[in-house]
Amino acid sequence: MSDYVPPYTISNKMLELVSSISEKVGKIGGHRELESKPHLRRNNQIRSIHSSLRIEANSLSLNEVRDVINGHLVIGDQKEIQEVKNAHRAYEKISEIAPTSIKDLKAVHKIMTYLTVESSGHFRKSGEGVFAGDKCIFVCPPPNMVNNLITDLFSWMKRSAGKVHPLIMAAVFHYEFVFIHPFTDGNGRMARLWHTVILCKWRESFAYIPLESQIEKNQEGYYRAISQCHSKGNSNIFIEFMLEMIDQVLDEVMLQIDKTKAETSQYIKRMLDCMEYDLPYTANEIMERLGLKSKETLRKNYLNPALKLGLIAMTLPDTPKSKNQRYVKR
Repeated sequence: MSDYVPPYTISNKMLELVSSISEKVGKIGGHRELESKPHLRRNNQIRSIHSSLRIEANSLSLNEVRDVINGHLVIGDQKEIQEVKNAHRAYEKISEIAPTSIKDLKAVHKIMTYLTVESSGHFRKSGEGVFAGDKCIFVCPPPNMVNNLITDLFSWMKRSAGKVHPLIMAAVFHYEFVFIHPFTDGNGRMARLWHTVILCKWRESFAYIPLESQIEKNQEGYYRAISQCHSKGNSNIFIEFMLEMIDQVLDEVMLQIDKTKAETSQYIKRMLDCMEYDLPYTANEIMERLGLKSKETLRKNYLNPALKLGLIAMTLPDTPKSKNQRYVKR
């Protein structure tokens, strides 16, 4: 077995972030809010898929991604629609994946790139580079080195189990994987998915924490951290960056959980109980289900508070008074 160890050094900042993340994950897991809120888990997974694909220039909106996953008709680029279907199937298998299995890596890549990449499920056999416009900013290792580099990386993960904190291991793997660039396409999507896979084996809650959405918000910093690590020859900057992203997204998830607790509001809970997830309702349809006769009562006690908390959404947010307006439970 290889004795390769990826180059990185633990910093005080990393230790502080690991401590902060561990505390927040403990709070989330302790309350078991994600486990008890299937709609919250599903919405976060859809956000993860949308963001990871958007980083790779998939143009479908969040609502379109949701519709594809829910089996609804979406008019758009067929390759982009297929990418959504593939990513959903891949993310659904997170709990089944062995993070140190190269066989699983290839199998999941085959799912992730089904009908969109010719060499789906196979390591590349040609040279690759990373481009900014027409300029090549990074030349990937030659194809004849890919198998050994991936084997070394996975061997390190196996040897390091119980010795390297999963938060550190996931970030190191993510950077090393992007550096190796083992597939002709889909490397970024696979790196982000595998990051989540590693973290899920530590804490199951990470299956429903939309880390990818935080990366998308800081996409420029994401690529800058990777580039700086290429120059410095270690993954220190990237590890710190990813730990910051996780720490920040956990704050967002904790706010989400606080919002869902507001469902106990008498009026809001009553309205949400009579709505199905992801089905659009007119104001009149909601009034009928609630047995109300006043639209002002509906707006004041039900719709406006639920909209403010993000528990429902308008289908036409830019024209709130449109006669075609519908409301969707999130």
